[in-house]
Amino acid sequence: MRIYSKNIVWFTLVLACLLLSLSGCKKDPSPPLSPEKALNSFVLADDSLQIQLVAAEPLVQDPVAISFDEGGRLWVVEMLGFMSDIDGTGEKDRVGRISVLFDDDQDGQMDRGQIFLDSLVLPRALAVIKGGALVAENIPLWHIQDTDGDFKADTKTLIDSTFGGSGMPEHSANGLWRGMDNWLYNAKSKYRYRNINGEWVKDETEFRGQWGIIHDDSGRLFYNYNWSQLHADLVPPNALQRNKNHTPSSGIDHGLTLERKIFPIRSNTAVNRGYVPGTLDQEGRLLEFASACGPLIYRGNILPKDYKGDAFVCEPTANLIKRNKITEEGFMLSAQGVYKNREFLASTDERFRPISLASGPDGALYVVDMYKGIIQHGPYMTPYLRKVTLERKLDRPIHMGRIWRITSKKKSRKKPIDLSQADSKTLVTLLGHPNGWTRDMAQRLLVEKGEPIAYDLEEVIKKGNPLAQLHALWTLEGLGLTHPEALLPALRSENSRVAQTALRLIIGQDSHHVDVKKEITEFIEETYDQASPLLQMQMVLESSEIDSEIAFDIAQKFLSRFGQLPVARDVVMSSLQNREAALLKMLLVKSGWKTYNQAKEIFIEMLGTAIANKGSEKEVQHMLALTQDKMLENQKWIKNALINGMLNSKGTNDMGEIVLSRKPTLLKNEAFPEELLQKLTWPGKPKKQLAIKKAEHKVNSQQFAQGRQKYLNLCANCHGTQGEGISRFAPPLKNSEWVTGADYRLAMILLHGMEGPVTVNGKKYGIPDILPSMPSFSTLQNEDIAAISTYIRNTWGHSQKPLSAGTVGHIRFRTQGQVTPWKATELDTLVFDMDL
Repeated sequence: MRIYSKNIVWFTLVLACLLLSLSGCKKDPSPPLSPEKALNSFVLADDSLQIQLVAAEPLVQDPVAISFDEGGRLWVVEMLGFMSDIDGTGEKDRVGRISVLFDDDQDGQMDRGQIFLDSLVLPRALAVIKGGALVAENIPLWHIQDTDGDFKADTKTLIDSTFGGSGMPEHSANGLWRGMDNWLYNAKSKYRYRNINGEWVKDETEFRGQWGIIHDDSGRLFYNYNWSQLHADLVPPNALQRNKNHTPSSGIDHGLTLERKIFPIRSNTAVNRGYVPGTLDQEGRLLEFASACGPLIYRGNILPKDYKGDAFVCEPTANLIKRNKITEEGFMLSAQGVYKNREFLASTDERFRPISLASGPDGALYVVDMYKGIIQHGPYMTPYLRKVTLERKLDRPIHMGRIWRITSKKKSRKKPIDLSQADSKTLVTLLGHPNGWTRDMAQRLLVEKGEPIAYDLEEVIKKGNPLAQLHALWTLEGLGLTHPEALLPALRSENSRVAQTALRLIIGQDSHHVDVKKEITEFIEETYDQASPLLQMQMVLESSEIDSEIAFDIAQKFLSRFGQLPVARDVVMSSLQNREAALLKMLLVKSGWKTYNQAKEIFIEMLGTAIANKGSEKEVQHMLALTQDKMLENQKWIKNALINGMLNSKGTNDMGEIVLSRKPTLLKNEAFPEELLQKLTWPGKPKKQLAIKKAEHKVNSQQFAQGRQKYLNLCANCHGTQGEGISRFAPPLKNSEWVTGADYRLAMILLHGMEGPVTVNGKKYGIPDILPSMPSFSTLQNEDIAAISTYIRNTWGHSQKPLSAGTVGHIRFRTQGQVTPWKATELDTLVFDMDL
């Protein structure tokens, strides 16, 4: 039985501190190690690899991010102001800096450094660009220019005064990662940046991640959150934002794995909630991710071949790095840890703090080690952690730091190619280089040079390997040199990624040209059935540019094959702006849509919401008529889906109502739903009909609608679209005490899952009536879990207090270490004090 009452937790805190004082191995200070001794603290899971020192203090201090430039010089972001003592004194002092390190003798170890820019407040990211760098401070984003090539900043121009948001180190924008599409993307941000015709442009995109962002060989973005180790984009950036009548809820921020367990090789008592039962094991080792950050997809060429495309994730509080194998099935991605009961890299040195990772010009994997005792930001530090930190003297010394390189024992290190003097023709040949860093750098330099090299790039698109073709396509785009003659042949590439990219680019550039539109239409019509799922997805995404007959045909096929996937439904909806009603009309006469399945019901509801959001009274009146159509008596699921769709729409006035010009004639029908009646308004609507049943708790309509959408995508497969439960899958949620009871208990179930048997409304459910367990939704954002909880607590006749994202975040933090699903017996006896 787990008890979380205030008295017990405080007793646990006192007991934990007492145990620490009695335990010699945990009582002793954790002294800093020299780089040479620190090397001996590392354990690599793969004996064929080795770790080498690249730089250490005083050459580098408090590093948080690195980037190699075209000459192989190492640029380092140094956050010297972070937690200089236990109180975080002087955090806003201008002591941060950007340094450039030089390897003069080319032996792989840095020999000297040059301060490029100092007097910064908590700098956190940089992007090396032509003639300087973009630098992110705690809040502002700067364009720094080195006008004379001496690696010292000469001019400083403000690009964005609000880049960092709050300015809190772990909750502010960071990254400045150059995507394959030539935009600079960020974690903990919904903005991207790009220099267009000499001006820096800030563009809105989807919100992603917390600390660190990267892309794979296909250009897909990967990122994570401290509680969830790996997320990714399944669709191109902004691709699902094209339909203003639809709000997507999938495709971006897709959690790749539910694995949270980690395997440190030393005690980790200096963690914020170390006193909470379940956070540490009996030996004081952290059980699950608490500070996942700095992901990297390995794209180099010096580690063994089976490392290609693998994802690496830092966990600084547990002094380790995890390796995951990425699996691609169609357009879906998943990940799984490579090693059982151990990690790719772990250290017995408590001050080893891997914060971020990077690729290098030599194809190796580079580790940014902040090498610091205090890793928890002051405002979030618990009394327990403060006590442990001071007792073990982790607050001193400060301003240390190391950069490490992981490479192969079997391959000798080759001198990296110096690209700083390479001409454009040489750079074009490097677009297909086996090292991803080299390909990225060649593309960046070609775009920055701006030379007329279209012919050379078009030759690569015709004859190069697929990686070279991808980079050549995006280099053309970056140079503004895309045109139909270059892109159309690439549509027919045997590589689906190349064809997908060509389709993206040609739609963006020339889709309104008559001949181009004809070519695209013929390409989609002729090749859709034989295309890969990835290319089929892109065809549907771009089908808004072609005639509706063909667009609707492939949408139907796509839904028939992939409609059970939320992202597939969002893909179709994103292509339908202002054509939703036409597709609905077509689907209702198709024989395949006469019979029920859940995916069809959800999609019809999504269409209903989009049609209502569009605000066409004629189309809304048609939907209202369908809800009363006797011809659909045997398809009541369609009527219910349309009703739910309208109810979840944002409405067409500030009150969230659907505005009509006159009273609907259908209101004479006694069967007209009361809820829908309240959603509608028209001139002269009687006040008695405006009266809405006063809810016991105020529910935000936007959160409620978001919760319904997330529920349909994630929960309805097992619990039913109306919470009725589905035999062999899951019990009902309607009238379930697990839903309407304590809010913290529901949040715990969503965060960590639940095992059967379980009793709902007096009836016991177990195998084979339901599945053995409900999975965790730990990869979801706090806002999403709060929305789902609020929705199911206030629908189907329920009326309970909504949950906030803050409440869910607090519960997530407090239940750290719960790596297996809850049992009903545990939750039945659990007492949880939200005030702790």
